[in-house]
Parts: sequence; structure tokens; C-alpha cells
Amino acid sequence: MRVGSGVDVHAFGPGDHLMLGGVRIAHTRGVVAHSDGDVLLHALCDALLGAAGLGDIGQHFPDSDPRWKGAASARFVSAVLAMLRARKLSVVNADLTVIAEAPRIAAHREAICLEVARLLEVPAERVNLKATTTERLGFLGRAEGIAAQAVVLVSEG
Repeated sequence: MRVGSGVDVHAFGPGDHLMLGGVRIAHTRGVVAHSDGDVLLHALCDALLGAAGLGDIGQHFPDSDPRWKGAASARFVSAVLAMLRARKLSVVNADLTVIAEAPRIAAHREAICLEVARLLEVPAERVNLKATTTERLGFLGRAEGIAAQAVVLVSEG
């Protein structure tokens, strides 16, 4: 068994939605990012890569590479999953946390968990999603951006 953790943060910018766990969520702002800026999937990729000893998302999908401009982060998850398979690793579970004042996650929790489970090719009960705020402290508390954390367990064989 191997454990990996990941964190990602994006500033809010122009837009009318954001991607979160592969789900499009209407919002008063978008995120500033090279790809679709899905903080949850970016943190998940880093956690998976860390568990496999394969570095981080920036090494595999650098924001300096025009191939990833506007790319759906679901593509990153699929590519990372293929890297894990090549090392004979499989996902056991994922525990995810969104940190933001807005948008509120409750109405989207089930859709996000189902989409992440689909991307990871695991049963939905192996994906857990939590959300919290920073009690209006710091840049996240001032609603200047959104962050996510991910912890995964992967098994060998």
C-alpha cells in the first residue's frame, strides 16, 4: 500500500463557471489557469503521482506546454491512471477536500464523487468529498480563490 497527498490552489478570475472534480459548476467567477483549472482534479493528480513516486503534475503537464492550454483536467487524471497501471498500482480510495468560501459544494457533492469515481475507475463509495472554509481568513477567506487537497491510497499488484 502507498499513500499520496496533493494540494492545488487557483485564483478566481473572469468567467461564469468553474470545473470541480470534472463537474461544471455555475459561479460568479472562473479561475485563472492554463488548463481548465480544476483544483480538485489537479490535487488528485498530485496525490496519485506522489503515491507512485512519479513527481508532480507540473512535471508531466507543464503550463508552459501549449498542448495543455484549456485542457480538461480529466485528461490528466486518465493519463496519470495509465502511469499507475504501468507500475502495477491501482487506486483503493480518494479523500478530497475543497477549501473555499464559495461556491458551496453540497448541491454538487454527489455529482463530483460520481465523476471522480468514474475517472478513477473505482466504486463511488471509495471517493469521499468534504468542503470547508477558512472562516473568512486569508486570500481564500476573502473569496480570492479556491483550493483543494487530496489524499489517496493505492495498492500494488
